[in-house]
Amino acid sequence: MTGGATAAFAARDHALMARALRLAERGLATTQPNPRVGCVLAHGDEIVGEGWHRRAGEPHAEVLALREAGGRARGATAYVTLEPCGLHGRTPPCADALIAAGVARVVVASEDAFQREGGALDRLRGAGVAVDVGLMRDAARELNRGFFSRVERGRPWLRVKLATSLDGRTALASGESKWITGAAARADVQHWRARSSAILTGRGTVAADDPALTVRIAAADGAQPVPPLRVVLDPQLRTPRGARVLDGAAPTLLVHARGAAAGPGGFAGAELAEVESAPQGLDLRQVLALLGARGMNEVQVEAGPTLCGALFAAGLVDELLLYVAPVLLGDAARPLLALPPLADMAGRWTMRVVDRRQVGDDLRLLLRA
Repeated sequence: MTGGATAAFAARDHALMARALRLAERGLATTQPNPRVGCVLAHGDEIVGEGWHRRAGEPHAEVLALREAGGRARGATAYVTLEPCGLHGRTPPCADALIAAGVARVVVASEDAFQREGGALDRLRGAGVAVDVGLMRDAARELNRGFFSRVERGRPWLRVKLATSLDGRTALASGESKWITGAAARADVQHWRARSSAILTGRGTVAADDPALTVRIAAADGAQPVPPLRVVLDPQLRTPRGARVLDGAAPTLLVHARGAAAGPGGFAGAELAEVESAPQGLDLRQVLALLGARGMNEVQVEAGPTLCGALFAAGLVDELLLYVAPVLLGDAARPLLALPPLADMAGRWTMRVVDRRQVGDDLRLLLRA
């Protein structure tokens, strides 16, 4: 089979790859900047070893599965959710480990553009290992949509999180917004933060709400999530010195315009990075390119209507996580997004609903462009 070809997979293959995907998902909050990967080793229906990648720098899923299988790996089929690594990074190539263990067949869910120079699949085939690619590819790519976005597009997957009333309002005219949604929805947001590489906001939100932008839940098996990078867009470096985003509880990056000065004392507890200015603030495409270069896979935006609207207007939003509360706030309250006016309906922004569910008393919608 070639890298892009699809084999005729048996029901057993589907069941075992589904198991590998469930294993991979356990690394949802801990593998950053690496992808989430699971591996199952089996002889027929009998699983002899399995593993999932837990944290960058630690053994990959294939190595953990091989360790568990021991000598029973010889002649087994390996079901791997992502193309085995062929490059020597923090750990040796998994392709070589599979060959050395005597695995007879490797079934790969999705190719990995990052491994193009590693030649893992050709190396496996050259060693006499049967390789089939494409089983449950869409599910594997969905699990690692941020990783694929960074590797293939050069920028992270961008998710905007918003909470709104039934009449499309996010805060009272005074700015008060605690709380539109209920406790269940706010707890749910923690899971989305945990899977994110970075949480992006604007200086205005920091000044108005003083958010901590940290994760307050444990990952799978009680492991601690990799703390998302807190990113504040602050063109002129006016973030209040006492803001919680500077408290050292998680890494913080202040992105500013070229030439902006930090002032006396700088910003203890934060790193600074500069990008070009744009008419409405900072060049948002440069911001995302900067985050992609820093290894950020998924970025969650938690900001006000101006920044969120600018990201939509620039065509940079991949996903909208929208919590709708069964309340009304009235005409004087603040709108969901600040978007430019449209000349006609043909220019409207359209999104498709990919998931909808009740979270406590609130409705959660996941929409994509």
